[in-house]
Amino acid sequence: MKTALIHYWLVNDRGGEKVLGQLTELYPDADVFAHVYEPDAMPESIRSRNVRTTWIQNLPFAKQNYQSYLPLMPWASRSLNLGPYDLVISSESGPAKGIRKPEGALHICYCHTPMRYLWDMADDYYRQASPLKKLGMKLLLPWLRRQDLWSADQVDHFVANSQFVAERIKRIYDRDSVVIHPPVDTDHFCGLRRDEQDFYLFFGQLTAYKRADLAVLAFNRLGKRLVVAGTGEERGALEKIAGPNIEFLGRITDSKRDELYSSARALVFPGVEDFGIVPVEAQAAGCPVIALRAGGALETVIEGRTGTFFGEANEGELCDAIQRFELMEFREENCRENARRFSEDRFREEMRDFVAGCLR
Repeated sequence: MKTALIHYWLVNDRGGEKVLGQLTELYPDADVFAHVYEPDAMPESIRSRNVRTTWIQNLPFAKQNYQSYLPLMPWASRSLNLGPYDLVISSESGPAKGIRKPEGALHICYCHTPMRYLWDMADDYYRQASPLKKLGMKLLLPWLRRQDLWSADQVDHFVANSQFVAERIKRIYDRDSVVIHPPVDTDHFCGLRRDEQDFYLFFGQLTAYKRADLAVLAFNRLGKRLVVAGTGEERGALEKIAGPNIEFLGRITDSKRDELYSSARALVFPGVEDFGIVPVEAQAAGCPVIALRAGGALETVIEGRTGTFFGEANEGELCDAIQRFELMEFREENCRENARRFSEDRFREEMRDFVAGCLR
């Protein structure tokens, strides 16, 4: 059986790329397709495969400004010659599923989320866009939405990375899906030794929807120590409003990430994520989580056992949750045990069984 793995773009090693890496382990002979590919940014599990790109790769500055070429990607996806393939698995939170399915082939889409900038977060992206991009969005958004709905019709079976995303798939595409949570390297993080210290951790991209601003404002009010790890377009504005009790580390190494997970009192997770790999990694390292009661965190954090929630996205609610957290007791083994539900082995087994069932 000849297999094709389709990914939107391969320029960062994040959650979607970890899913693709596990799919290449499941299907070692598969060919990988993407609009844009930067080998130096990819792990060996992807670099070692036969990776092919669409003609988007050859456009000016495609590796840096790939998202600017989004309106062209539906055509680029349909230009792929997938005729020889019997099984197509698309890894989707951008324009990956809109291929022309070969006659007689099976197309399974592992959906991280329907495209945020077209659907649930379109208004947020519009508010933050430049005047030129706002004009482009007004002109192109209706057409891009039609293209996205068309591409959903090319899929035989949807897999959602969380129940939260499954509900979006149903609402936007009117399609049912099976939930298979993404893979996390829990073996690695469960092997770290816990050495709790007196600070809290925010770890992630410093972009608007991650809501690092809530964490900064809450810790300004409480005066407790917060370490912010990660970089992004909001870093400068956050540093301007942060008090002396808040430390910004910028981009960190994997070893520094492990050190922070192992020693933070808790991970603060104030954004709405489709799934959220970071809280699972933290719990695997024995670190509890303080999260907004929304999105994928509801499927990965257990109230009172591996963390606690706050109900509204404002600094007052987060302050209350932090103070409540400090009156609670958490066992690191409970956090690790919960995180093991999301292991890489479990992901491969569930995906293998699901694909086999579809083929039957």
